[in-house]
Amino acid sequence: MHRRHFLAAGTAAALATPGWALAGAPAFVTAASKGDTSTWIVGLSAEGAVCFSFPIPGRGHAAALHPSRAEAVAMARRPGTFAVVMDCSDGSEVARLTSPEGRHFYGHGAYSADGRYLLTTENAYDVPEGRIGVWDAAEGYVRVDDLPSGGIGPHEMIRLARGGFAVANGGIQTHPDYDRKKLNIPTMRPNLTYLGDGGGIEETVEPPAAYRQNSIRHIAAAGDMVAIALQWQGNPMTPVPLLATHRRGSPLAYHDHSQTARLKQYAGSIAIAPSSREIALTGPKGDYALFFDASGAELDGRELPVAAGAAPAAGGLAFTIEGGLAFGGSGGVRTVAVPGGWSWDNHLVALG
Repeated sequence: MHRRHFLAAGTAAALATPGWALAGAPAFVTAASKGDTSTWIVGLSAEGAVCFSFPIPGRGHAAALHPSRAEAVAMARRPGTFAVVMDCSDGSEVARLTSPEGRHFYGHGAYSADGRYLLTTENAYDVPEGRIGVWDAAEGYVRVDDLPSGGIGPHEMIRLARGGFAVANGGIQTHPDYDRKKLNIPTMRPNLTYLGDGGGIEETVEPPAAYRQNSIRHIAAAGDMVAIALQWQGNPMTPVPLLATHRRGSPLAYHDHSQTARLKQYAGSIAIAPSSREIALTGPKGDYALFFDASGAELDGRELPVAAGAAPAAGGLAFTIEGGLAFGGSGGVRTVAVPGGWSWDNHLVALG
Protein backbone atom coordinates (compact mmCIF):
# COMPACT_ATOMS: atom_id res chain seq x y z
CA MET A 1 0.00 0.00 0.00
CA HIS A 2 1.20 3.49 -0.84
CA ARG A 3 0.11 5.63 2.09
CA ARG A 4 0.60 8.82 0.08
CA HIS A 5 -2.26 7.87 -2.19
CA PHE A 6 -4.67 5.56 -0.39
CA LEU A 7 -7.05 8.23 0.93
CA ALA A 8 -7.53 9.70 -2.52
CA ALA A 9 -7.71 6.42 -4.41
CA GLY A 10 -10.71 6.16 -6.67
CA THR A 11 -13.95 8.07 -6.42
CA ALA A 12 -16.90 7.53 -4.13
CA ALA A 13 -19.32 4.97 -5.51
CA ALA A 14 -23.07 5.02 -5.03
CA LEU A 15 -24.42 2.75 -2.33
CA ALA A 16 -27.30 1.74 -4.62
CA THR A 17 -25.74 -1.65 -5.39
CA PRO A 18 -27.56 -4.92 -6.19
CA GLY A 19 -26.27 -6.40 -2.95
CA TRP A 20 -28.29 -3.94 -0.92
CA ALA A 21 -31.39 -4.92 -2.88
CA LEU A 22 -30.79 -8.52 -1.86
CA ALA A 23 -30.46 -7.28 1.74
CA GLY A 24 -34.00 -5.90 1.59
CA ALA A 25 -33.10 -2.41 0.32
CA PRO A 26 -32.48 -0.82 3.72
CA ALA A 27 -32.29 2.95 4.05
CA PHE A 28 -30.35 2.83 7.34
CA VAL A 29 -28.08 0.60 9.40
CA THR A 30 -27.72 0.74 13.18
CA ALA A 31 -26.51 -1.27 16.16
CA ALA A 32 -29.06 -2.56 18.63
CA SER A 33 -29.64 -4.89 21.55
CA LYS A 34 -32.57 -6.76 23.06
CA GLY A 35 -33.78 -7.45 26.57
CA ASP A 36 -32.07 -10.85 26.58
CA THR A 37 -28.73 -8.94 26.21
CA SER A 38 -28.23 -10.17 22.64
CA THR A 39 -26.50 -7.65 20.36
CA TRP A 40 -27.19 -7.02 16.68
CA ILE A 41 -26.56 -5.02 13.55
CA VAL A 42 -29.87 -4.07 11.97
CA GLY A 43 -30.96 -2.75 8.59
CA LEU A 44 -34.10 -0.58 8.54
CA SER A 45 -36.24 0.59 5.63
CA ALA A 46 -37.51 4.14 5.23
CA GLU A 47 -40.88 2.80 6.41
CA GLY A 48 -39.46 1.29 9.60
CA ALA A 49 -39.37 -2.34 8.51
CA VAL A 50 -36.49 -4.52 9.66
CA CYS A 51 -34.72 -5.55 6.45
CA PHE A 52 -32.09 -7.69 8.19
CA SER A 53 -30.76 -8.37 11.68
CA PHE A 54 -27.50 -10.20 12.28
CA PRO A 55 -26.04 -11.09 15.69
CA ILE A 56 -22.66 -9.62 16.65
CA PRO A 57 -20.37 -10.71 19.51
CA GLY A 58 -20.90 -7.70 21.77
CA ARG A 59 -22.42 -4.27 21.99
CA GLY A 60 -21.91 -2.32 18.79
CA HIS A 61 -21.77 1.44 18.44
CA ALA A 62 -21.75 2.66 14.83
CA ALA A 63 -21.48 0.97 11.45
CA ALA A 64 -19.26 1.73 8.47
CA LEU A 65 -20.77 0.98 5.05
CA HIS A 66 -18.73 -0.07 2.05
CA PRO A 67 -19.27 2.39 -0.83
CA SER A 68 -19.87 -0.25 -3.52
CA ARG A 69 -20.67 -3.56 -1.82
CA ALA A 70 -23.39 -4.57 0.62
CA GLU A 71 -20.90 -4.83 3.46
CA ALA A 72 -21.41 -3.26 6.86
CA VAL A 73 -18.78 -3.16 9.59
CA ALA A 74 -20.23 -3.42 13.08
CA MET A 75 -17.77 -1.61 15.35
CA ALA A 76 -17.46 -2.48 19.02
CA ARG A 77 -18.30 0.14 21.61
CA ARG A 78 -15.32 1.44 23.63
CA PRO A 79 -13.33 -0.41 25.00
CA GLY A 80 -14.26 -3.27 22.68
CA THR A 81 -11.67 -4.99 20.51
CA PHE A 82 -13.81 -6.51 17.73
CA ALA A 83 -15.20 -5.34 14.42
CA VAL A 84 -17.32 -7.67 12.30
CA VAL A 85 -17.68 -7.21 8.53
CA MET A 86 -21.03 -8.60 7.36
CA ASP A 87 -22.24 -9.32 3.84
CA CYS A 88 -25.72 -7.94 4.36
CA SER A 89 -27.07 -9.60 1.21
CA ASP A 90 -26.87 -13.06 2.78
CA GLY A 91 -25.85 -12.54 6.41
CA SER A 92 -22.44 -14.16 6.05
CA GLU A 93 -19.42 -12.94 7.96
CA VAL A 94 -16.78 -11.55 5.59
CA ALA A 95 -14.12 -10.87 8.21
CA ARG A 96 -13.65 -10.36 11.92
CA LEU A 97 -11.12 -7.75 12.97
CA THR A 98 -9.34 -7.62 16.30
CA SER A 99 -7.55 -4.51 17.47
CA PRO A 100 -3.81 -4.98 17.98
CA GLU A 101 -2.31 -5.64 21.41
CA GLY A 102 -2.48 -2.50 23.51
CA ARG A 103 -5.36 -1.04 21.46
CA HIS A 104 -9.12 -0.94 21.50
CA PHE A 105 -11.65 0.43 19.06
CA TYR A 106 -13.76 3.53 19.61
CA GLY A 107 -16.87 2.34 17.77
CA HIS A 108 -16.34 4.22 14.49
CA GLY A 109 -14.63 3.78 11.16
CA ALA A 110 -14.78 4.94 7.55
CA TYR A 111 -13.84 3.61 4.13
CA SER A 112 -11.60 5.23 1.57
CA ALA A 113 -13.54 6.66 -1.37
CA ASP A 114 -12.99 3.59 -3.57
CA GLY A 115 -13.71 1.13 -0.75
CA ARG A 116 -10.21 -0.38 -0.84
CA TYR A 117 -9.32 0.53 2.74
CA LEU A 118 -11.21 0.62 6.02
CA LEU A 119 -9.94 3.08 8.64
CA THR A 120 -10.72 2.55 12.33
CA THR A 121 -10.33 4.91 15.29
CA GLU A 122 -8.29 3.33 18.07
CA ASN A 123 -6.82 3.99 21.50
CA ALA A 124 -3.16 3.13 22.10
CA TYR A 125 -3.95 3.23 25.79
CA ASP A 126 -0.53 2.66 27.33
CA VAL A 127 1.08 5.54 25.42
CA PRO A 128 -1.55 7.17 25.49
CA GLU A 129 -2.23 8.23 21.92
CA GLY A 130 -5.02 8.17 19.37
CA ARG A 131 -4.33 6.08 16.27
CA ILE A 132 -6.04 5.23 12.99
CA GLY A 133 -5.81 1.60 11.87
CA VAL A 134 -5.81 0.88 8.12
CA TRP A 135 -7.21 -2.42 6.82
CA ASP A 136 -7.10 -3.63 3.20
CA ALA A 137 -10.66 -4.64 2.25
CA ALA A 138 -9.46 -6.06 -1.07
CA GLU A 139 -7.18 -8.52 0.73
CA GLY A 140 -9.56 -9.91 3.33
CA TYR A 141 -9.27 -6.89 5.65
CA VAL A 142 -5.65 -7.51 6.56
CA ARG A 143 -4.13 -4.69 8.60
CA VAL A 144 -1.64 -2.71 6.51
CA ASP A 145 -0.93 0.60 8.22
CA ASP A 146 -1.25 2.71 11.33
CA LEU A 147 -1.61 6.50 11.38
CA PRO A 148 -1.71 9.15 14.13
CA SER A 149 -5.19 10.55 14.78
CA GLY A 150 -3.80 13.90 15.91
CA GLY A 151 -4.96 13.69 19.51
CA ILE A 152 -6.26 11.64 22.43
CA GLY A 153 -9.47 9.64 22.22
CA PRO A 154 -10.32 9.64 18.50
CA HIS A 155 -14.01 8.84 18.27
CA GLU A 156 -15.93 9.43 15.06
CA MET A 157 -14.15 9.93 11.74
CA ILE A 158 -15.85 10.74 8.45
CA ARG A 159 -14.75 10.83 4.84
CA LEU A 160 -15.12 14.31 3.35
CA ALA A 161 -16.61 14.88 -0.09
CA ARG A 162 -13.70 17.15 -1.00
CA GLY A 163 -11.13 14.52 -0.07
CA GLY A 164 -9.48 13.27 3.09
CA PHE A 165 -11.11 12.73 6.46
CA ALA A 166 -12.15 14.62 9.55
CA VAL A 167 -11.39 13.03 12.94
CA ALA A 168 -13.09 13.97 16.21
CA ASN A 169 -10.44 13.59 18.91
CA GLY A 170 -12.51 13.63 22.09
CA GLY A 171 -9.52 14.45 24.32
CA ILE A 172 -10.48 11.94 27.01
CA GLN A 173 -7.87 9.45 28.17
CA THR A 174 -9.19 6.00 29.10
CA HIS A 175 -7.67 2.60 29.83
CA PRO A 176 -9.46 -0.78 29.73
CA ASP A 177 -8.06 -1.64 33.18
CA TYR A 178 -10.39 1.09 34.46
CA ASP A 179 -13.36 0.14 32.28
CA ARG A 180 -14.91 3.39 30.97
CA LYS A 181 -13.50 5.74 33.62
CA LYS A 182 -12.23 9.09 32.30
CA LEU A 183 -8.69 9.62 33.54
CA ASN A 184 -7.67 13.15 32.50
CA ILE A 185 -10.70 15.43 32.76
CA PRO A 186 -8.80 18.37 34.36
CA THR A 187 -6.22 18.41 31.55
CA MET A 188 -8.18 17.07 28.56
CA ARG A 189 -7.62 18.71 25.16
CA PRO A 190 -10.07 17.70 22.44
CA ASN A 191 -9.58 18.72 18.83
CA LEU A 192 -10.88 18.35 15.32
CA THR A 193 -8.19 17.02 12.98
CA TYR A 194 -8.16 16.85 9.19
CA LEU A 195 -6.23 14.13 7.39
CA GLY A 196 -5.15 14.92 3.85
CA ASP A 197 -5.04 12.69 0.80
CA GLY A 198 -1.62 11.41 1.81
CA GLY A 199 -2.79 10.34 5.28
CA GLY A 200 -0.91 13.12 7.03
CA ILE A 201 -2.37 15.67 9.41
CA GLU A 202 -3.22 18.85 7.50
CA GLU A 203 -5.01 20.92 10.13
CA THR A 204 -5.93 20.69 13.80
CA VAL A 205 -8.26 23.05 15.61
CA GLU A 206 -8.80 23.12 19.38
CA PRO A 207 -11.50 24.73 21.51
CA PRO A 208 -10.74 27.91 23.45
CA ALA A 209 -9.68 27.40 27.06
CA ALA A 210 -13.22 27.84 28.44
CA TYR A 211 -14.43 24.86 26.38
CA ARG A 212 -11.48 22.49 26.76
CA GLN A 213 -13.74 20.11 28.70
CA ASN A 214 -16.36 20.09 25.93
CA SER A 215 -15.46 16.79 24.31
CA ILE A 216 -15.56 16.62 20.49
CA ARG A 217 -17.14 13.21 19.85
CA HIS A 218 -19.42 13.10 16.81
CA ILE A 219 -19.31 14.94 13.51
CA ALA A 220 -21.19 15.40 10.24
CA ALA A 221 -20.29 17.38 7.13
CA ALA A 222 -22.05 19.31 4.37
CA GLY A 223 -20.20 21.36 1.78
CA ASP A 224 -17.22 23.04 3.45
CA MET A 225 -18.70 22.82 6.96
CA VAL A 226 -18.14 20.20 9.65
CA ALA A 227 -20.80 20.18 12.39
CA ILE A 228 -19.76 18.86 15.81
CA ALA A 229 -21.76 17.29 18.64
CA LEU A 230 -20.24 18.02 22.05
CA GLN A 231 -20.33 16.32 25.45
CA TRP A 232 -19.50 18.52 28.44
CA GLN A 233 -17.17 16.95 31.02
CA GLY A 234 -16.78 19.95 33.32
CA ASN A 235 -18.86 21.38 36.17
CA PRO A 236 -22.41 20.03 35.61
CA MET A 237 -23.83 23.38 36.72
CA THR A 238 -21.99 25.28 33.96
CA PRO A 239 -24.18 25.97 30.91
CA VAL A 240 -22.30 25.41 27.65
CA PRO A 241 -23.32 25.03 23.99
CA LEU A 242 -23.36 21.50 22.60
CA LEU A 243 -23.02 22.39 18.92
CA ALA A 244 -19.94 23.74 17.16
CA THR A 245 -19.21 24.18 13.46
CA HIS A 246 -15.96 24.51 11.60
CA ARG A 247 -14.64 25.61 8.23
CA ARG A 248 -11.03 25.02 7.27
CA GLY A 249 -8.71 27.82 8.32
CA SER A 250 -11.13 29.27 10.89
CA PRO A 251 -11.58 28.80 14.63
CA LEU A 252 -14.41 26.70 15.98
CA ALA A 253 -17.77 28.49 16.07
CA TYR A 254 -20.14 27.64 18.93
CA HIS A 255 -23.94 27.78 18.71
CA ASP A 256 -26.18 27.78 21.76
CA HIS A 257 -29.90 27.00 21.94
CA SER A 258 -32.50 28.07 24.46
CA GLN A 259 -33.28 24.38 25.10
CA THR A 260 -29.68 23.14 25.37
CA ALA A 261 -30.15 22.23 29.04
CA ARG A 262 -32.70 19.59 28.02
CA LEU A 263 -29.89 17.47 26.55
CA LYS A 264 -28.29 17.23 30.02
CA GLN A 265 -24.91 18.32 28.63
CA TYR A 266 -24.71 15.27 26.36
CA ALA A 267 -25.28 15.37 22.60
CA GLY A 268 -25.57 11.79 21.41
CA SER A 269 -25.51 12.09 17.63
CA ILE A 270 -25.53 14.71 14.87
CA ALA A 271 -26.86 14.88 11.31
CA ILE A 272 -27.41 17.47 8.58
CA ALA A 273 -30.50 17.41 6.34
CA PRO A 274 -29.56 16.99 2.67
CA SER A 275 -31.50 19.93 1.17
CA SER A 276 -32.23 22.43 3.93
CA ARG A 277 -28.89 21.87 5.74
CA GLU A 278 -30.83 21.84 9.01
CA ILE A 279 -28.63 20.45 11.80
CA ALA A 280 -29.98 18.08 14.44
CA LEU A 281 -28.45 17.11 17.80
CA THR A 282 -29.97 14.21 19.70
CA GLY A 283 -30.21 14.02 23.48
CA PRO A 284 -30.80 10.40 24.54
CA LYS A 285 -30.43 11.37 28.21
CA GLY A 286 -32.99 14.14 27.90
CA ASP A 287 -35.51 12.63 25.44
CA TYR A 288 -35.06 15.66 23.22
CA ALA A 289 -33.53 16.87 19.95
CA LEU A 290 -32.20 20.34 19.17
CA PHE A 291 -32.39 21.86 15.69
CA PHE A 292 -30.38 24.65 14.07
CA ASP A 293 -30.42 26.19 10.62
CA ALA A 294 -27.42 26.09 8.30
CA SER A 295 -25.95 29.20 9.93
CA GLY A 296 -26.21 27.70 13.44
CA ALA A 297 -29.23 29.76 14.44
CA GLU A 298 -31.74 28.14 16.77
CA LEU A 299 -34.84 26.38 15.43
CA ASP A 300 -37.63 24.72 17.40
CA GLY A 301 -36.60 21.67 19.41
CA ARG A 302 -38.63 18.46 19.67
CA GLU A 303 -39.40 15.93 22.37
CA LEU A 304 -38.23 12.51 21.16
CA PRO A 305 -38.13 9.58 23.61
CA VAL A 306 -34.57 8.27 23.96
CA ALA A 307 -33.51 10.18 20.83
CA ALA A 308 -30.33 8.35 19.87
CA GLY A 309 -29.14 8.01 16.28
CA ALA A 310 -29.63 10.70 13.65
CA ALA A 311 -29.08 10.52 9.89
CA PRO A 312 -29.97 12.42 6.72
CA ALA A 313 -33.11 11.13 5.05
CA ALA A 314 -35.36 11.89 2.11
CA GLY A 315 -37.24 15.05 3.03
CA GLY A 316 -35.14 15.85 6.09
CA LEU A 317 -33.79 13.73 8.93
CA ALA A 318 -34.33 10.35 10.57
CA PHE A 319 -33.90 9.40 14.23
CA THR A 320 -33.89 6.19 16.22
CA ILE A 321 -36.18 6.61 19.21
CA GLU A 322 -37.68 4.35 21.84
CA GLY A 323 -39.78 1.79 20.01
CA GLY A 324 -39.05 2.89 16.48
CA LEU A 325 -38.03 5.72 14.17
CA ALA A 326 -38.93 9.39 13.77
CA PHE A 327 -38.76 11.37 10.53
CA GLY A 328 -38.80 15.13 10.00
CA GLY A 329 -37.09 18.02 11.71
CA SER A 330 -37.76 21.30 13.47
CA GLY A 331 -41.10 21.71 11.72
CA GLY A 332 -42.46 18.47 13.11
CA VAL A 333 -41.86 14.74 13.12
CA ARG A 334 -43.80 11.60 12.38
CA THR A 335 -43.02 8.40 14.24
CA VAL A 336 -43.01 4.84 12.96
CA ALA A 337 -43.06 1.83 15.27
CA VAL A 338 -40.41 -0.85 14.75
CA PRO A 339 -41.52 -4.11 16.39
CA GLY A 340 -39.05 -6.49 17.95
CA GLY A 341 -38.15 -4.98 21.31
CA TRP A 342 -35.03 -3.22 20.03
CA SER A 343 -32.89 -0.84 22.06
CA TRP A 344 -30.87 1.29 19.67
CA ASP A 345 -27.30 2.41 20.16
CA ASN A 346 -26.34 6.05 19.59
CA HIS A 347 -25.91 6.03 15.80
CA LEU A 348 -27.95 5.67 12.63
CA VAL A 349 -26.05 5.39 9.35
CA ALA A 350 -27.79 6.25 6.09
CA LEU A 351 -27.15 4.50 2.77
CA GLY A 352 -26.44 6.78 -0.16
